[in-house]
Amino acid sequence: MSDKTVHRVTTRSLLRNNIRNYTMFLMLALIMIVFAFLTNGVNLNSRNFTNIFIQNSYVLLLAVGMVQVMILGCIDLSVGSVCAFVGAISAMVYNTGAGMFTAVLVAVLIGVAIGAFQGFWVAYMKMPAFIVTLAGMLLFRGLTYIITNVTPVGLKDDGYKQLASGMANIPGLQVGNLYPTALILGIILFVAYAVLEVVSRKRKIRNGFDVAPAGLFLLKLVLIGILVFGLSERFATYRGLPRVVILLGIVVFIFNFMMKNTVLGRYIYAVGGNARSAKLSGINSELVTFTVFCIMGCLSGLAGVVFTGYMNSALPQAGNMFEMDAIASCYIGGVSASGGIGTIIGVIVGGLVMAAINNGMSLMNIGSDWQYVVKALILLFAVFYDVYSRRKSGLG
Repeated sequence: MSDKTVHRVTTRSLLRNNIRNYTMFLMLALIMIVFAFLTNGVNLNSRNFTNIFIQNSYVLLLAVGMVQVMILGCIDLSVGSVCAFVGAISAMVYNTGAGMFTAVLVAVLIGVAIGAFQGFWVAYMKMPAFIVTLAGMLLFRGLTYIITNVTPVGLKDDGYKQLASGMANIPGLQVGNLYPTALILGIILFVAYAVLEVVSRKRKIRNGFDVAPAGLFLLKLVLIGILVFGLSERFATYRGLPRVVILLGIVVFIFNFMMKNTVLGRYIYAVGGNARSAKLSGINSELVTFTVFCIMGCLSGLAGVVFTGYMNSALPQAGNMFEMDAIASCYIGGVSASGGIGTIIGVIVGGLVMAAINNGMSLMNIGSDWQYVVKALILLFAVFYDVYSRRKSGLG
C-alpha cells in the first residue's frame, strides 16, 4: 500500500472518529454567520464578542467541571445553588476588608468542601448522584436564603467586580483605540500550542502511533491560528483583554491537560466507560468519583465568585438554571449521555454555541420565552444525535 493510500485512509478515519468535534465547530461558525446576516453584523463587533465571554464565563467554568462529572456517568444538579451560597459568603468576607485574594480562597475552599460532602455520599455511600445533588440543590438554596435573609449582599467597592468584567492590559501599552496586550498574548498562546502539537506529533511518530497526514495537521494549525488571532483582534479593539477570559483560559488549560495527559484523566474515562472493568483492573473508582466531585465544587465556588463580581452583588436567587446551562453545554459539546465520552474543548464550544444563540436572539429582540424553546430543541437534538450515533456504531 502506498503512502498516499495510507494518508487517505488515515484522513477518512480521523474525520470519522472526530466527527462530533468537527460538527460543533462548524455549528458555532454557522450560527455566527446566520446571526451576522440577521443582525446586520452587530453580533460580530468587538464589543459584542467581549460581552459574550464576560456574560457566559461562569457557565463555561461550570461546564469544565460538569463534563468530568458526566464522563463518570453522573450529574450535578446543585451547582447553581452552590454558586449562590458561595457567592454570598465570599461577598460577606470581602466586605470585612479581607481583600479579594482571601475572598476567592474562601470561596474555593468552601466549594471543595461542598464537593467533598456530596462526593462522599455518591462515591462511598453508593447513593445516586441525581438524588444527592438534588438534595444539595435544595439544601444550599435554603442556606443561601438563611444567611442573606433573602436580601442582596452589596459589595463595599468595585474591586470585586474587576475579576468578572475588568481588563488585564499592560499599563501604558495602547495605540489609539487598540490594546495590543490581547494580540501579544494571542501570539504567545498560539506559538506555545503549535510547539506542543509538533512535539506531540513527533513523539507519536517515534513510538509508532498513527498520526494525521502532514497536510491535514498543517491545516489544523492554520485554522486554530486564525481562530486565536481573530478572537485576540476582537478583544484588542474593544477595551482589551478581559480578566475573566484569562481565568477561564487557565482553567481550561489545566483541566484539558489533566484529562489528556495524566493518570487521573485516564482513570476518569475508564470509570465512566465501564466502572466494573475499571475496578477489576485496580482503579480506585470511589476515590476517582470523590475527586471529581471535589473539582466540581471548586469550580462552582469560582463560578460563584465570578457571577457575584459580574452582578456587583450577591443575589439570593443567583444561580437559577446554571446547572441546566452547564449540562446543556456538555451535551451539545459532545458528551455522551451514557458517560465515558467527552472533552473539555468540546464543552467550551458547546457553551459558546448556546451563548451565541442567546446573544443573537437577544440582539434580534426575541423574548426569553422563545429562547427557552430554542434551547430545549437544541438540547433534545444533541442527545438524539448522541443516541443515534452510538446505535449506528453498535455501542448502544
